[in-house]
Amino acid sequence: MEFDVVIVGAGPAGLSAACRVMQLAQEKEQEITVCVVEKGSEVGAHILSGAVMDPKAMAELFPDWEERGAPLNVPVTADQVMVMRSQSSAIKVPLLFSPGFHNKGNYVISLANVCRWLAEQAEGMGVEIYPGFAAAEILYHEDGSVKGIATGDMGISANGDHKDSYMPGMELHAKYTVFAEGCRGQLGKQLIANFKLDAECDPQHYGLGFKEIWEIDPAKHQSGLVIHTTGWPAANNTASGSYLYHSDNNQIAIGYVVPLSYSNPHLSPFEEFQQWKHHDKIKPYLEGGKRIAYGARALIKGSPKSRPKMSFPGGLLIGDDAGTMNFARIKGSHTAMKSGLLAAETLVAALAGGSEGRGDLTDYADRFNNSWLHVELNRWRNFGPLLHHLGSMLGAAVAFVEQGILHGKLPFTLSDSKPDHAVLKPAADMTKIEYPKPDNVISFDRLSSVFLSNTNHEEDQPCHLTLIDPDVPMGKNMSLYDEPAQRYCPAGVYEVIDDENGRRFQINSQNCIHCKTCDIKDPAQNIVWVAPEGLGGPNYPNM
Repeated sequence: MEFDVVIVGAGPAGLSAACRVMQLAQEKEQEITVCVVEKGSEVGAHILSGAVMDPKAMAELFPDWEERGAPLNVPVTADQVMVMRSQSSAIKVPLLFSPGFHNKGNYVISLANVCRWLAEQAEGMGVEIYPGFAAAEILYHEDGSVKGIATGDMGISANGDHKDSYMPGMELHAKYTVFAEGCRGQLGKQLIANFKLDAECDPQHYGLGFKEIWEIDPAKHQSGLVIHTTGWPAANNTASGSYLYHSDNNQIAIGYVVPLSYSNPHLSPFEEFQQWKHHDKIKPYLEGGKRIAYGARALIKGSPKSRPKMSFPGGLLIGDDAGTMNFARIKGSHTAMKSGLLAAETLVAALAGGSEGRGDLTDYADRFNNSWLHVELNRWRNFGPLLHHLGSMLGAAVAFVEQGILHGKLPFTLSDSKPDHAVLKPAADMTKIEYPKPDNVISFDRLSSVFLSNTNHEEDQPCHLTLIDPDVPMGKNMSLYDEPAQRYCPAGVYEVIDDENGRRFQINSQNCIHCKTCDIKDPAQNIVWVAPEGLGGPNYPNM
């Protein structure tokens, strides 16, 4: 199938790009064909975010978004920031000292529902959207420029045979292909390596973000209340953060973010999150309530120095495939959307000039660097490196001085050159962490949590969690790091099993919620996440 533009990923970046291309095509009376492929069973099925949304980019894309019925229904009514010193102690931080957490004018949203709405707008303008089709391969022209993508075959058994349900993948050819897969995109990762897009960058850095939705007692619900916390139960120098957002319908979204730069292999991000819910300032909201959804996803937290070159012959990287999240504000939806709008302007200009897609759209970087998106991300460029170099407390204090007083205008930019997978220390040298058992009222285990994510994979298919060397987990990672995959995975995918055959490493790929943590944190970089058969993975309702 031939298109002018193929977009991989129906998230905020990809869908905004699709909508804006069609708007500009209509304005300029150009005929442009656009296709979006999405590996989730439907648009929004794999979308997970806190989320408090800055509507700035939405207003640029659709100035009449309110009249169109965009699901930004809960304006932020109050902000609270707390530092948790222990399970029973917390200090409220005046907003004066936390400039990144001013949310007046923002909205508590479900990003999944916003993406569903964006997809409706895009289809109404003529964009073709294909959910349930995973982009599995990059196609190249003879000269090395990107030609498009191929979706994965379906109906392949675990041993490689064609089942009765076999359906070969499709080739989607385009003048330009835009990769908007989100954090640690499978194909984006390949493009960065193939075109050496990160040759002049620091390594990208990541966090693992958890989210649960709870229905709570109406008497405890305060629509639009936004709470952010840091501190307990995070280990020393682990700058974990957490949130509690009051949305509508007596629901709250709660979550916890663990930086994947942690050094203690005994740390379990999932257990940290479950323990946090027992804090005296959080637990009262949950008591008498009901947990109705669970999910987890890796997120970008590197500074602009970690962002790769975003263009290459035949295409663009946008959104968190490129690393546009503003981690200091814990916001990435508006930045992803803006990157999509800038991409659309670049693409339409190139197509209007008769381009056949072989060139490198380097003017995308010019548009990016002359936009408010660059100004915003550049202002907060030192936030992550300061936390990494100075720890959560001192780093945050210096970041306040830089942001609250100097407005991000320090005359230098810090580097953060050690990748997250390289910071683990030997298990024997680190304190073992004993986590409390879940009470199944406030805190829960992994398997009951994964059940709430509605995760499903066709069981008889090739494992999409591939090991470069199958001997590494037990031969190297076990002895050095007590095989950390069994703790950092938020879905119980990786286990160390003791049976009559001894100790072995087991992969429960059917549990995978596509968070990509294993691809990022494995200390040997031995686990490679590849897209499973289309339709597989979580089916988030309104995350």
